[in-house]
Amino acid sequence: MKKLLILGAGTGGTILANTLSRKLDLKQWDVTVIDKVVEHLYQPGFIFLPFRLYGYENRSDVTHPVKRHLPGGVNMVNADIRLIDHAGKKVETSAGVYSYDWLILALGCHVAPEEVEGLEESMGKNAFTFYTLEGSLALQKALEKMEKGKLTLNIAEMPIKCPVAPIEFIFLADYYFSKRGIRDKIEIEFVTPLAGAFTKPQASRALGEIARRKNIKITPNFDIQGVDHEKKVVNAFNGDSVEYDILASVPPNLGPQVIDESGLGDGAGYALTDEKTLKHKNVDNIYVLGDNTNVPTSKAGSVAHFEAEIVEENILREIDGKEPIAEFDGHSNCFIESGFHKALLIDFNYDTEPLPGTFPLPKVGPFSLLKESRLNHWGKMGFKQIYWNLLLSGHLPGDPLLPSNMSFTGKDISSLAPE
Repeated sequence: MKKLLILGAGTGGTILANTLSRKLDLKQWDVTVIDKVVEHLYQPGFIFLPFRLYGYENRSDVTHPVKRHLPGGVNMVNADIRLIDHAGKKVETSAGVYSYDWLILALGCHVAPEEVEGLEESMGKNAFTFYTLEGSLALQKALEKMEKGKLTLNIAEMPIKCPVAPIEFIFLADYYFSKRGIRDKIEIEFVTPLAGAFTKPQASRALGEIARRKNIKITPNFDIQGVDHEKKVVNAFNGDSVEYDILASVPPNLGPQVIDESGLGDGAGYALTDEKTLKHKNVDNIYVLGDNTNVPTSKAGSVAHFEAEIVEENILREIDGKEPIAEFDGHSNCFIESGFHKALLIDFNYDTEPLPGTFPLPKVGPFSLLKESRLNHWGKMGFKQIYWNLLLSGHLPGDPLLPSNMSFTGKDISSLAPE
């Protein structure tokens, strides 16, 4: 019996457990998923929980049991992963040792507030993060009590999971306080190490203009040194500081320590990944996808979805004795909530930044690229059911309207011309 081992039961690991269990002969292959968690989290919902928006209020609104989305022929092991012995092709866990013929790393990443001086001690006092479920719910309670003062969002450093989430949070905060009739009493500031609102220039300009219209201050190029919750300030290494009454923090994001300890990482817990094949750069029989790769694209659920198609194809090719295909282009696709029942949509890859236009079809869309619309908002709202019922089960891969590689169809490429 040959063995396929998938470490991680998040988006990427769950999709591949479903698709590969259908493609492999389970009389010849044993497919096992290992993860310490028992809940699958719908992480796009975390952005709404602090504001109780659109039906997102409680833990149950963003969680399902992990096993609900895994196929019957796949083994699920709840255990901590202690070491990946790639030379011996086995994984040591709290539940025992598991050997493999092929290994998929889909272990995600996590926030590390301890990496910033004073931030961990500030958490739960007047600093919170919506990058965890518990943090989102704690921030919900804090914001409900806020009647005036200053809400500051700080991104500690890049890379982070879902790089559009911080600007989404700020836009939704503007909407939330407007709904409560106290927006004129709340100052909102977005503090970032980036040069603007986002990592890509055209999108950064578009999002920055929306922030300006909403009277949201953007403080760029802020290299955080530490947080002082008693003085309610965020300090930078150059001596600058920003005050707050409530701090919404995006702490440093790190990959799993076990990846580095197993000799597979880049020093920050992210696996050394070939950006085209998604195979580990230094070790055979290991593929990587999702947030624990170190490829230069967004750490987002859409990316894990697109990467899953490439990983599935390349593992099956190698099992058949063929070479993997170097074809992943870093495709990422994200709705960005801007409040008041509107959203933007961006679609980009390693080489091409977000462009204006329509998606997925030219002219008819129905979604607008790099532009606010109500249809984009309803697209984001509808994605939850698609995620639970189609994406995780692996029934979206191969959809011609959502190709794993970015399409230029519907995009205005004239905007690529130099200004």
